[in-house]
Amino acid sequence: MAFLWAPVAAYLTLLGTVLGCGVPAIQPSIRNTERIVNGENAVPGSWPWQVSLQTRSGAHFCGGSLINENWVATAAHCNLSPSSHYVVLGEYDRSSNAEPVQVKTIAKAITHPSWNPTTLNNDITLLKLSSPAQLSSRVSPVCLASATETLPAGLKCVTTGWGRTSGIVNNPAAKLQQVALPLVTVSQCQQYWGNRITSSMICAGGAGASSCQGDSGGPLVCLKGSVWNLIGIVSWGTTNCNVQTPAAYTRVSKFRSWIDQVIAVN
Repeated sequence: MAFLWAPVAAYLTLLGTVLGCGVPAIQPSIRNTERIVNGENAVPGSWPWQVSLQTRSGAHFCGGSLINENWVATAAHCNLSPSSHYVVLGEYDRSSNAEPVQVKTIAKAITHPSWNPTTLNNDITLLKLSSPAQLSSRVSPVCLASATETLPAGLKCVTTGWGRTSGIVNNPAAKLQQVALPLVTVSQCQQYWGNRITSSMICAGGAGASSCQGDSGGPLVCLKGSVWNLIGIVSWGTTNCNVQTPAAYTRVSKFRSWIDQVIAVN
């Protein structure tokens, strides 16, 4: 009867992907040479928590991450307006009208009470969707970093988005881009940015790759075991997306209890 188990195992794997978090049904392909600036296409559907935040006219302006079927995490500096912006799930190629995307209106946008637009500290907003996302092989949530997150050296981390593919020319990507990035310690990051780097931030990059404008609010995920965890939210960096300077991301572990509390009471 052993031959019966293969399809059952495959079904349970898919079921776990759809019901769980952080395990894409479509596997990403990651090489360390990939970068958003200068562009590497992701495998379609391989980052199923990636969302596009768009205006009424369909213009992409920020990214975000689906953290459960009702909630998206993004950056506070995206200045999202529930009355005039949309969350688009399941998108890969923004130049295509043939993709089975889900377009959701926003019931609530809750920004961290200590968000500081001057220093960009505590750069996080949670979006409650007006109706639940329909989970599938191309739409599923990422796992959240725990409040006690440890990030060992050598962890594989990736950021994704449709932001500019050049720090010089304003040319946002049509297809979802990905980049494998090294994490940078706070002390290393402060060598570039000084005391602008706080305990609510995490740094990554500076090794020939960078996120750029339009990637804001999108995910920085790290693979722990077989599960991708959201450890950062694209926040800020150099204006020209310098690939030799690390960028700053909102440190999700610092906000885990706040995220859980917001979801529980809303």
